[in-house]
Amino acid sequence: DLHLSIRRQRQMCIRDRHKRLFKTSGVILMAGINQKNIRNFCIIAHIDHGKSTLADRIIEKTGLLTSREMQEQILDNMDLERERGITIKAQTVRTVYKASDGQEYIFNLIDTPGHVDFSYEVSRSIAACEGALLIVDAAQGIQAQTISNLYMAIENDLEIIPIMNKIDLPSAMPDEVEDQIVELLGCPREDILRASGKTGEGVYDILNTIVEKVPAPKGDPEAPLQCLIFDSVFNPFRGIIAYFKVVNGVIRKGDHVKFIATGKEYDADEVGVLKLTMSPRDEIRTGDVGYIISGIKTSREVRVGDTITHVARPAKDAIAGFEEVKPMVFAGVYPIDSEDFENLRASLEKLQLNDASL
Repeated sequence: DLHLSIRRQRQMCIRDRHKRLFKTSGVILMAGINQKNIRNFCIIAHIDHGKSTLADRIIEKTGLLTSREMQEQILDNMDLERERGITIKAQTVRTVYKASDGQEYIFNLIDTPGHVDFSYEVSRSIAACEGALLIVDAAQGIQAQTISNLYMAIENDLEIIPIMNKIDLPSAMPDEVEDQIVELLGCPREDILRASGKTGEGVYDILNTIVEKVPAPKGDPEAPLQCLIFDSVFNPFRGIIAYFKVVNGVIRKGDHVKFIATGKEYDADEVGVLKLTMSPRDEIRTGDVGYIISGIKTSREVRVGDTITHVARPAKDAIAGFEEVKPMVFAGVYPIDSEDFENLRASLEKLQLNDASL
């Protein structure tokens, strides 16, 4: 009994020491996150110009995943996306890059779909960024959707970094495509980066250019809370999970918040960042990107472009630019047997929960 008592005391001492160390390291970690070291950017391009492949290389080169853990189209988690080689649902991922100046930078990468049918998803992603990687296929050149997304990025005052991808292809026409990019953007030829998402060539140049050219997010940490919702997903166990960027203020776990457009109030049961999987945090500060779980069950209560603020200290105005979703594609769906109509309607409502764009 004496030996058992001594052993338990030792275990308790070790546990207490670990807790103290963990708390200390947590404080140091939070203090080390500086707003000027955050880079929020997206990847825009025409369909099949290599956005997802280049995103894979960025994730790999920044050390979020090792080459053994990597798989193609790491941000495309639907079976249909992998089968067709397209991005349907935009994904967000946070990674840390140690630049040549020795400082660590937080990269919030938003991979956007390139097809014209998903232009609304592109617009949400762009609104949460300060910079954009404009990807152009070295074999196909500039195409319609490239120009459409570019104008959208320019309207939002994003820093544009032109990249010519797939330079390893035998059919690549680097000089001709460079001429097209210069004519479109009016940028110097030396500003155009050459890269290959397949081989990884030029990826470090892209990462260093993001650090140098993409501006840090502006915002006042002491101001009333303003978070811009740019996407949402449905989890059958936890309800609607809203993705947001903190424009002003700080949001903490347990805060009582309000969604301005809908007027609904919730408790922030969990907040965190997106590192391929959800990573809970005690707080998300100005300029950073994260998620909030509040037990919301109805997708209509979370509108993309809405503003989250505190109930106790609300912001005077919502973030500008909020619009209702405009339908882009219409389809008529009918059951073979008319008795299945109610089942069909219930099924479509469930599907709508998982994608706010439907």
